[in-house]
Amino acid sequence: MIGTRPWLLSAPALVLFLVMLVTPLIMTAVLSFNSFDFYGGIKPTFGLGNYADVLSDSYFYEIFGRTFMIALVTTVIAALIGTPQAYFMLRMHPFWRSVMILVVLGPLLISVVVRTLGWAILLGNNGVINEALRRFDMIERPIKMMYTSGGIVLALVHVMVPFMILAVWAALQRQDPATEKAAESLGAGPFTVFRRIVLPQAMPGILSGSLIVFSLSASAFATPAILGGRRVKVASTTVYDEFLNTLNWPLGAAIAIILLVAVLAIMVAWNRLVEKRFAGVFQ
Repeated sequence: MIGTRPWLLSAPALVLFLVMLVTPLIMTAVLSFNSFDFYGGIKPTFGLGNYADVLSDSYFYEIFGRTFMIALVTTVIAALIGTPQAYFMLRMHPFWRSVMILVVLGPLLISVVVRTLGWAILLGNNGVINEALRRFDMIERPIKMMYTSGGIVLALVHVMVPFMILAVWAALQRQDPATEKAAESLGAGPFTVFRRIVLPQAMPGILSGSLIVFSLSASAFATPAILGGRRVKVASTTVYDEFLNTLNWPLGAAIAIILLVAVLAIMVAWNRLVEKRFAGVFQ
């Protein structure tokens, strides 16, 4: 009975996981092997034609390259911002730390559509940023920020930084404060303490936060759809177009499965690379 008790306790979560995640993924994978005809619709055949179409077309390579580049840049910027911020939060007074946690979690409390529309107001040709620069005579023509990869990255960083901060902060909480004081007593400067003491202990949090940020950024839909429009297409918006515009569901399913497999492969490779090759760099 003791051996079956953990399974019984986790059964509701497992059932929910199977129904809400695994089943749709299996159905999407099966759909990706079907064929499509513009006159006859979806045909219940089995083949690799959709995958061949995606993997043999340079158009899709460009889309996937743009998707992963946006996700990578977003991850790097989030790590550069989130790691020092988590360290500062750790050293704050408990009251101000609680306030800062609310500030950090603020972007996550707002709907992704509302948040992205707010960025559209800021980044538009007649938006707040361009109008402010014009009034200070800093520009003559508006800076193009909407419908660019840079605008998408900026908006994604806004919401992804909290994930990085929380992951690094959780890792730094296990740090022994005496190690920093010992290093300072031996003559180490602030930069040396951060590089040799703080950063190695923060690496697990940076790694886990990077994996979260990268995967969420690579699969983001609302932000690229609103700020990128039709000019800057990524994998998620391409899947949307195939499902709702051309109605080629099998091809859209194949793109979705390829995106999923690619993200998982990158995450696993990234995890092993960092653990094996960079674990002792800062020691």
